[in-house]
Amino acid sequence: MRSHRVLIMGASYGSLLGAKLALAGHHVNLVCLPAEVEAFNRDGARVRLPVRGRDGLVEIDSRRASGSLKAEGPATIDPAGYDLVGLAMQEPQYRSPGVRELLARVGEARVPCMSIMNMPPLTYLRRIRGLDVDACRGAYADPAVWDPLDPALLTLCSPDAQAFRPPEEPVNVLQVRLPTNFKAARFAGDAHTLMLRELEASIDAIRFDPGDGSRIELPVKLRVHESIFVPLAKWAMLMAGNYRCITRAGMRPIRDAVHGDLAASRAMYDWVVDVCTTLGAAASDLVPFEKCAAAANGLLSPSSAARALYGGAANIERVDRLVQAVAAQQGKRSPVLDEIVELVDAQLERNRAAASA
Repeated sequence: MRSHRVLIMGASYGSLLGAKLALAGHHVNLVCLPAEVEAFNRDGARVRLPVRGRDGLVEIDSRRASGSLKAEGPATIDPAGYDLVGLAMQEPQYRSPGVRELLARVGEARVPCMSIMNMPPLTYLRRIRGLDVDACRGAYADPAVWDPLDPALLTLCSPDAQAFRPPEEPVNVLQVRLPTNFKAARFAGDAHTLMLRELEASIDAIRFDPGDGSRIELPVKLRVHESIFVPLAKWAMLMAGNYRCITRAGMRPIRDAVHGDLAASRAMYDWVVDVCTTLGAAASDLVPFEKCAAAANGLLSPSSAARALYGGAANIERVDRLVQAVAAQQGKRSPVLDEIVELVDAQLERNRAAASA
């Protein structure tokens, strides 16, 4: 199986996919901040994850991979030298100086892109028939950054695995809390979809030596699906859990957001599922509420969106606004979602006012 050159914009969550690709024999370049560039190039990507049947965490060190992983700032990168670009930053970050220009160069070079953001790039929505994409632009920090990309060269991958950077560790260390799979939709064309399936197969074939001479299978695989709606299954999880961490009294853990009132969580979840099926998703594209609720039992921290919001961020990913805008086109409205949007809007205004004071 041939190796591919993959550029991943974003070194936090992106290092998880990057480390797996490097273990599979591919060559990965992470786009990140100067301190991150130094740490990754000196010490590699260090990804710690739970493996069924083993105590503690297994650590992947990308320096031991059969492929390679390095890091670089955005200014010097020529995207034409890559087979695939992974979009792994938070949506508001793509308007940052340097990143914005790199994304435009990616569009000019016509390199296929796979987004692994919770917030689908605006361009991806153009693959959904009947959706008024322009009516969704207000959900994006800067919708214009997505205009150079071609929908035929863009796909979406749901980042279902839960991972975080331990605050006491260097920036090249990532810890996986929930080791579920990346679920990618196919590209519009067969050739680029075949490349995704090659990456999928190569990650499946990894057998890792954790240091005791054994050869173990690692969790967090890449799964490629024919339906463009499969990655949108994350919307219901986000609205029932992650964004309901945001309350008038402050933030709460994902487990409490889901299990504090399970009936209310199910109602929110089912409402978003209805929005997705009206768009064209099949029931088999989506995830049963029971599976989401079971996963939430182990999520004892607030969501990253809630932590950023109450940590003073001027912008966060607005999947709440996006789902609200899509639902409005269908004549649907959720008072619960409307309240979430109102709470996020108000807190962001406070954050921006404090930052400019």
